[in-house]
Amino acid sequence: MTGETVLIAAFSARALAASARRAGYEPLVVDCFGDEDTVALAAASRCLPARVQVGFTARPLIAALESLVAEASSPPIGLVLGSGFECNPRLVSKIAARFPLIGNDAETIQRTKDPAHFFRILDELGVPHPETRLDAPSDTDGWLMKRIGGSGGLHIHICPSEPRRDVRRYFQRRIAGEEISLMGLVSEKSAAFAASRQWTSPLPRRPFRYGGATGSLPLEEDLEARLIEMSLAVSEALSLRGIVSFDYLLRDGEPFLLEVNPRPGATLDVFDDAAGTLFKAHVEACRGGDPAALLASGWHPPVARAAAFLYADKGPLSVSSIDWPDWASDRPRPGSVIGAGQPLATVIAEGLSVDEVQAACVQRLGALETLLYDHSNKKGAQQ
Repeated sequence: MTGETVLIAAFSARALAASARRAGYEPLVVDCFGDEDTVALAAASRCLPARVQVGFTARPLIAALESLVAEASSPPIGLVLGSGFECNPRLVSKIAARFPLIGNDAETIQRTKDPAHFFRILDELGVPHPETRLDAPSDTDGWLMKRIGGSGGLHIHICPSEPRRDVRRYFQRRIAGEEISLMGLVSEKSAAFAASRQWTSPLPRRPFRYGGATGSLPLEEDLEARLIEMSLAVSEALSLRGIVSFDYLLRDGEPFLLEVNPRPGATLDVFDDAAGTLFKAHVEACRGGDPAALLASGWHPPVARAAAFLYADKGPLSVSSIDWPDWASDRPRPGSVIGAGQPLATVIAEGLSVDEVQAACVQRLGALETLLYDHSNKKGAQQ
């Protein structure tokens, strides 16, 4: 147990806070939800609601972080960023001027999320990717429109016939295939990877909304070697460090790299173990150490685990006080009002195969949705 404090900021910080706590740190957390379990995991926390499309703003975020530092039992070792910062490297730069980052810096995030730079690097490395362009194609049929720095699939749209000009958008030819993600732990000394299969939870206007992930996904040996080789080349070219995710699409056995997220993501719930080894390895990698050696000596993830998001797709609801299942996380506080379509909770399942745990997650999503809406409706009727 380290007993050291660490700052964490993300749209939803529960997974990072849980991993940090398991690793022996005292997490000091800023996120947008302030869920019950996040608050319970944190040594101290601040809730700053923010729109996913816009993200955090500098002044309130820095003030919240500084207030946590003032309350901390010891000086934090640094700041770990989760989702919510890829779209705003300038904000990351401002934060880094106040707090030491444990992760990729603003320049690395800018290079990774700038499509002009990123896809040029892929071409130079010979890494396959869908045809990508900054200006709209003359014929938009079969094309996607994406927002630079977006996450969670909410930034991806079927390209309209006459897209409005927007410098925050780029265009990518749509190809069909299986979605595979590699979680990488990369440093100057070594790298390690684990594969997951992802799925969507589509809405009519959000057809690519993130649904969940299951792993560790067994891969054919040659395919695994090729994915790792490409991910290593991209990591080196972009100077990536720590936990990073590489999103691929597999079409007829051929992998295409779609994007890279230069921070810990949703698969932390899938691959972390009871000792918070991934958080320890992230810190180690960002400090110039050898994460692969740490993983080899003590990483014990389950055989198979899946994690999926539950959204408020049956309409807005006021969350009641309920007995939460032990497989449900990101638990809103009683009285929280969740808007239609917004994230509501996360469900997790463990088992012996990726198919088994994915099916279990789907079943649990339905059960938790029924539980939450039934209790909300009963509360409303009593009022």
